[in-house]
Amino acid sequence: MLDEIAPTQPVLIAGPTASGKSGLALALAERAGGVVINADALQVYANWRLLTARPPAEEEARAPHRLYGHVARDQDWSVGHWLRAVAPLLKGPERPIIVGGTGLYFTALTEGLAEIPPVPPAIRAEADALAARDLQAMLDGLDARTLARIDTRNPARVQRAWEVLATTGRGLADWQDETAPPLLPRGSAAALVLVPARDWLAERIDLRFDQMIAAGALDEVRAELPHWDPSRPASRAIGAPELIAHLRGETTLNDAVAAAKLATRQYAKRQRTWFRNRMRSWRAVPLP
Repeated sequence: MLDEIAPTQPVLIAGPTASGKSGLALALAERAGGVVINADALQVYANWRLLTARPPAEEEARAPHRLYGHVARDQDWSVGHWLRAVAPLLKGPERPIIVGGTGLYFTALTEGLAEIPPVPPAIRAEADALAARDLQAMLDGLDARTLARIDTRNPARVQRAWEVLATTGRGLADWQDETAPPLLPRGSAAALVLVPARDWLAERIDLRFDQMIAAGALDEVRAELPHWDPSRPASRAIGAPELIAHLRGETTLNDAVAAAKLATRQYAKRQRTWFRNRMRSWRAVPLP
């Protein structure tokens, strides 16, 4: 499969968490050259390395890596921020190998993204409070076209749609229909999506979280405890809320780990659904 990819062709590698995306990207970069570019919404945060499974320093030293760990814990980061950061990397001397599990990043990159005005702090605060209190009220307030298009089981997507409507008076679907041309059209890149067997992936997820704990993930979360703010995007790192609860004495470590593994498996299911529905034209790579 890798032999079929031209050495100058951009490569996109998507897949659910723990499916081996980063290893494949590194292997391709070492074999045929290129810069590995992160397309994961949580691996951008400087305060998380172990918990988000960012490539370790020794792997980053084997090939150029970009957009990993460069965002402060309290800094906003969105798909718009990511597109602006990735744009100059697409024009660099090294071919881009873009890898991650955030499907929205890939669709925005290859299909375009609407230029939606920023959400004012007051509306963001109102949205945070409403999401914590009554997510169903947010859903009830959305326009029908947006409601039919978004993942209604994803609280972050629901809140984003609500914020856009409250800020602009127009539904998110309307803004999306006025999409600018993509930075990297799908046809110009080799686009791969990893499709692991469910049970195989579940075993890898559980094993990887155990490895995270053994490597010091609990200490990483303990260092975050004085700064913890569950409303921040960085706090959506899977495993962080569960381990924070343990450190606060609200649950045992075993129960926290079990809950984090379950949350990771549920997240992987949502990722697979996104890839299946939105990336049908990508080359599927069955695993194992």
